Amino acid sequence: MNKLNITTIAAALSIVFSAGVMAQSMSKDAYKIAVDRTTADYTTEKASCDVLSGNTKDICLTTAKSKEQIAKADLEVRYEPTAKNRYQALVAKAEGDYAVANEKCDEKAGNDKDICVKEAKAIETRVKADAEAQLKTADANKVANEKSAEAAVKARAEGAEARQEAAADKRDADYAVAKEKCDSLASGAKDICVNEAKAKFGK
Repeated sequence: MNKLNITTIAAALSIVFSAGVMAQSMSKDAYKIAVDRTTADYTTEKASCDVLSGNTKDICLTTAKSKEQIAKADLEVRYEPTAKNRYQALVAKAEGDYAVANEKCDEKAGNDKDICVKEAKAIETRVKADAEAQLKTADANKVANEKSAEAAVKARAEGAEARQEAAADKRDADYAVAKEKCDSLASGAKDICVNEAKAKFGK
């Protein structure tokens, strides 16, 4: 499931930040109508959750809110297809997906729940890190296009730095998942597991 999510996310990132994005800007009137429709859809879905109870209801409500936030962020991209709005749309999706996944983790207990939460957080962290790196790279390239060759060199350096920061954030998130999985082991095996995780992720 995580592999599928990451593959989907990678594809979304490449499309969203592509210079050849084919999204057409919406008119102001069409944008307002779409926002109102999104709000109405959320109200309807939220009302449908009332017949549920417990964690099933929590998941239902969180899913409805997540869909609304993601839809509105996507509308911002269609209305004003800027790099910043595309970045914010990816962040909205990452946060929405995490919120739903986190609620679903409540159905688990003990170490299984802890691992579930860490894995959900790791996916969110990876998406945000990649999105931020792409945004910084896009901004740097924009400046470079407007200025001299010296700016182009600086843009490449800033892009490389942003990608390094993203890689570090993702390593930290993956290490947190690996370390959490070690907690289910007995003391000796746990120590070996933690040391292997530290070696693998450079801790």
